[in-house]
Amino acid sequence: MAARVLNVNVGVLGHIDSGKTALARALSTTGSTAAFDRAPQSRARGITLDLGFSCLRTALPPQLGPGPGELQFTLVDCPGHASLIRTIIGGAQIIDLMMLVIDVTKGMQTQSAECLVIGQIACQKMVVVLNKIDLLPEGKRQSAIEKMTKKMQKTLENTKFSGCPIVAVAAKPGGPEAPESENPLGISELIEVLKSQAYLPSRDPSGHFLMAVDHCFSIKGQGTVMTGTILSGSVSLGDNVEIPALKVTKRVKSMQMFHTPVTYAMQGDRVGVCVTQFDPKLLERGLICTPDSLHTIHAAIISLKKIQYFRGALQTKAKFHITVGHETVMGRVMFFSPAPANFNEEIQENVFDFEKDYLYQEEYLSKDSVSSEENKENDQAGEVQLPKQQWALLEFEKPVTCPKLCLVIGSKLDTDIHANTCRLAFHGVLLQGMEDKNYTETFLPKLKVYKQKHKEGQVERVMDDYSVIGRSLFKKETNIQIFVGLKVKLSTGEDGIIDGGFGQSGKFKIRIPDGLKPDTKMLLTAASKKKSKGGKGDMTKEDESSKNDSAQPVTISLIFKRYVFDTQKKMIQS
Repeated sequence: MAARVLNVNVGVLGHIDSGKTALARALSTTGSTAAFDRAPQSRARGITLDLGFSCLRTALPPQLGPGPGELQFTLVDCPGHASLIRTIIGGAQIIDLMMLVIDVTKGMQTQSAECLVIGQIACQKMVVVLNKIDLLPEGKRQSAIEKMTKKMQKTLENTKFSGCPIVAVAAKPGGPEAPESENPLGISELIEVLKSQAYLPSRDPSGHFLMAVDHCFSIKGQGTVMTGTILSGSVSLGDNVEIPALKVTKRVKSMQMFHTPVTYAMQGDRVGVCVTQFDPKLLERGLICTPDSLHTIHAAIISLKKIQYFRGALQTKAKFHITVGHETVMGRVMFFSPAPANFNEEIQENVFDFEKDYLYQEEYLSKDSVSSEENKENDQAGEVQLPKQQWALLEFEKPVTCPKLCLVIGSKLDTDIHANTCRLAFHGVLLQGMEDKNYTETFLPKLKVYKQKHKEGQVERVMDDYSVIGRSLFKKETNIQIFVGLKVKLSTGEDGIIDGGFGQSGKFKIRIPDGLKPDTKMLLTAASKKKSKGGKGDMTKEDESSKNDSAQPVTISLIFKRYVFDTQKKMIQS
């Protein structure tokens, strides 16, 4: 029986020109078809344009179980160029362990910070590699490495990678033009650190087969090979697989893992799948899966968290680049939270409850946003109440194909590349996709997101002990009929009900079921007498003092909620 091979996917991420490809090359023993900047555009521009894959095999370390076997690190070399961040996000979803490559002469740079953010979202463990130590003068090398190591430890202090290993290397001493005879420095130490950090990633062969394809090419006489990493389930020779974006199903003719033929592969494996009669130009990157197991969706509900390094508010109705699965599309967002009474309620993870009411938010609520009036009031009391969980409705400009519960990242990729700012805005989990093109009519009315409405008016005069006339609550042209029956409260404490319009100028009649309090009646009678007296000759001092007493008019407060997606626009009071 063949010795077992455990595959761990290691992402090589970092700022452009930090030496990621050289590091992957120095570590690798077997290059895959996609490795080391094979693409002509990559070679011409001297930068990595796409995910490159290669592998390193070593003896299985003791912490990963007894018996003989090999540990295979699949190295995923992610491009560091800012405009290629959507490729990096695609790559990060298949990574178990991350290497953050830092140019030791420059330290953290804009994209190193973005890679760190992606790592925190998508990855459990990290190793920091300080590269290009050959550029440091020999006499000062050790102290410079120590200084940069301390700096990196400080940077990582408040992240989940606090205390992670930091290794100094020179992947290609002398730079890209140096002869191959120059031996890299620190690589064997780095391999030992990687082995110590390797863990048994949770792999599950059950469930639907889903694979992220990153390269597609034809081999004469064989067929078309799609290479990628299996995200879930497993695949065997002879299985049918679907290319959902093209609605095409093909049979698996043969499979290889790093040039070795295999008959079976499962979640976490890096594999090449060969099919026949398929034009590779139709699929450069995308997903293949068990037939009919993925949805193509036009909108989605996600749970989300703001990325702390993103500057500025996340506004409802704003557009973001949304990365879902391996696709990035433009989408518009609408944020909402639990009703204020439920801000502290524990929310069940990865489930969305359509029975509950949710509060519409003009922006994502965070410590630096005091958008809702409620928050402003709480802030004066010295505490801003923030919900434990928030959600967003995403509406895509074009449909996307993805599995349920997949990672979603929202970014502002149109921000100036050279601006020293994080362009990743939020990350979350897709909870519910909307497959119907007419989802605004068929699906959204089920989503109970409401806006809290608060209108204020004034009592103009008393009619009798049980009714008053109000004004300034509605515009002249408002159809008051739709407000009839709604409850209002007077500033003097009485509860009332809107009874109907009064005249043509937007005034209305309020019924007070328990009757007006004597004090209220006196206040209102005094106020209306004054009005009728107003303008008749000079005011006496007495009149003036009574004017000051009754200067506070009696206000009418109408509070109701309206569901954003209710087609009838009903007003609801609790």
